[in-house]
Amino acid sequence: MKPQAFDYIRADHAQDALDALSELGADGRILAGGQSLMAVLNMRLAQPTALIDISRAADLDYVTVEQGWMTIGAATTQAKVEWRPGLAAEVPMLAQAIPFISHFQIRNRGTVCGSVAHADPSAELPLVLAALGGEVLLRTRRKQRTLPAEEFFQGMLMTARAPDELVAAVRYPLAAPGTRYAFDEFSSRHGDFAIASVAAVADDKQLTLAVGGVADRPMVRRWPRMPAADLASAVNDFAWQLDAQDDGHATAVFRRHLVRTLGARALGKVMRADAGGEVA
Repeated sequence: MKPQAFDYIRADHAQDALDALSELGADGRILAGGQSLMAVLNMRLAQPTALIDISRAADLDYVTVEQGWMTIGAATTQAKVEWRPGLAAEVPMLAQAIPFISHFQIRNRGTVCGSVAHADPSAELPLVLAALGGEVLLRTRRKQRTLPAEEFFQGMLMTARAPDELVAAVRYPLAAPGTRYAFDEFSSRHGDFAIASVAAVADDKQLTLAVGGVADRPMVRRWPRMPAADLASAVNDFAWQLDAQDDGHATAVFRRHLVRTLGARALGKVMRADAGGEVA
């Protein structure tokens, strides 16, 4: 199939895109890298009357680090973040997760904000955003608001973005001293969509495990410090609560197994046993 006919609007600045969204609403779609959108258009799962191309909007192509956050603009490609010097120290989980995203040709065009806005439950960048407690900056022509990841993602390809809002930037918190991070996933082949993916965080107070590819959105569970012997049971309970379903890629049984296996592996990387037998 081919997409329905549409108008093309080139936005040279963020304000151009905001003005167009204000006029078009749900009839307009933002085009940044197009790596997800073009497939959706070809299958006619979306039929906008106009595409608003922000790929050459210089004021949306940036990465800044300040006040404890890495802020990534809407036109910034995944490759630009991937090859950023110091990324592994600034946001270690991003450095671990980005190489899992499809192939380098896709990352050269695909944008960070585009992946977050698309909200595919198997995608790596939304999972990292949820695991780290990141934020999404939404703008209209007249106002802006910031939503935590847990409020932004609402279901399969569904978000809290209003039709006239632009996902102008996403914010990932910088690594905290003494905090450890791990990311892992399983797919049929490298570059395929993840059948299940996990992101783990450990500090001196709690453990965090986020799971993608199983539920209809990234799911996050946080536990206080606990005896190491109790961790397997906690992850198993989490796996069952995700309500995994059979599909053409994997059975629910296999997905729960992946959550337990990948979850234990990722948590093992970030944990350290203390003298009291607890994990951090």
